[in-house]
Amino acid sequence: MEQTSPLYQHVVVVGGGAGGLELATRLARKYRRKGLKVTLVDREPTHIWKPLLHEVATGSLDAGIDELSYSAQARSAGFKFQVGQMDSIDREQRCIHLAAVKGQNGQTLLPVRTLYYDYLVMAVGSVTNDFGVDGVAEHCTFLDSRKQAEQFRRTLLEACLKASNTEKQRLRIAIVGAGATGVELSAELFNTARELAAYGISKLDRNRLEVILIEAGPRILPALPDRISSAARHELEKLGVQVRQDTRITSVNEEGLMTDTGELIEAELKVWAAGIRAPEFITRLDGLEFNRLNQLVVGPDLRTTQDERIFALGDCAACARADGNGNVPPRAQAAHQMASFLFKNFRRIVKGEPLPAYEYKDYGSLVSLSRFSTVGSLMGNLTNGSMMVEGRLARLVYVSLYRLHQLAVYGYTKTFLITLVDRINKVIRPRLKLH
Repeated sequence: MEQTSPLYQHVVVVGGGAGGLELATRLARKYRRKGLKVTLVDREPTHIWKPLLHEVATGSLDAGIDELSYSAQARSAGFKFQVGQMDSIDREQRCIHLAAVKGQNGQTLLPVRTLYYDYLVMAVGSVTNDFGVDGVAEHCTFLDSRKQAEQFRRTLLEACLKASNTEKQRLRIAIVGAGATGVELSAELFNTARELAAYGISKLDRNRLEVILIEAGPRILPALPDRISSAARHELEKLGVQVRQDTRITSVNEEGLMTDTGELIEAELKVWAAGIRAPEFITRLDGLEFNRLNQLVVGPDLRTTQDERIFALGDCAACARADGNGNVPPRAQAAHQMASFLFKNFRRIVKGEPLPAYEYKDYGSLVSLSRFSTVGSLMGNLTNGSMMVEGRLARLVYVSLYRLHQLAVYGYTKTFLITLVDRINKVIRPRLKLH
């Protein structure tokens, strides 16, 4: 790589998820006074931590309170923000093109734009993979964005109100995919039914709510140890969730989901949360190598295989694990680690020095079953391998993961104030319900 001054470089980060936002924020805060220009690109004007979308979908979380304005964060941290969808790239000219931003009536709000870069970081995350199953796109809800989550919340509320009209009517909700999103959503739905009944909005109680969790594999939470999967299934079935394992869906229609054995699983609401893939536009990026999940193939230093000035991190990156055990899994902790890796090695990047190999560290996984329970495993030096946790300890660690993300974005003072306000709200809300 050619030797260039660390001053007056332009880093463009495409994607404002956990990894992209953290990287843009940390680079700008440390290097903006030294001449570095950082631009963050995202198609949405605000950020919300993706692992919380199932709570937005059920109404347990107000996205308007927890969202972060990219423009406000840009002013605070010192980077530039461009709203828009990346459309194409010209690697020879080192520039990307953003599609025009359209309004609700089709009018052009922002024209096509071109951004030139010295270094480009792709952090566009992932979307739900429908695996080409017939009818999924037409009849199922995905939870890839705040907009989709809020649309499901409105649909859910309407369905609850409709089912409340008669005492015998039940509401059936089918969720395909028993990974973390599917499991957490199935538990959160029972909490929502309880809250709606408590406020008198709906007469639908948990006895008239049927939640069916469908998994094609032999067990739920396949990425976690067996004992965690078994504990989570036990808790879900205590709530009333019907767990269907070894059940493969071949098509979806308005009435429900058809299995490979010809059974129709009827459901008024259908959510598809089975697997991920990177966005489709990645396959059209000027010859960059991608895999069957549309992920950009990167080397041990997170550089794309075809261009040393382009990096990828998070769910959209196909990065082989150092131990040879497949690729780095698409988790929030991986995106956070990759962002930290690039930040810590940024001086080496601009000086043209070789980078060490990125090594993924698995600190375990936690699954929140709403207010009812939390289960998971912790891994690392303190646990001497893997330790199963559940209950209040697991919930505390689960919340701390979000606090770490806030810490990377906001810093210590603001994160402390946010945590304090959250605690106050949790004390006040139960008292308000009593009145």
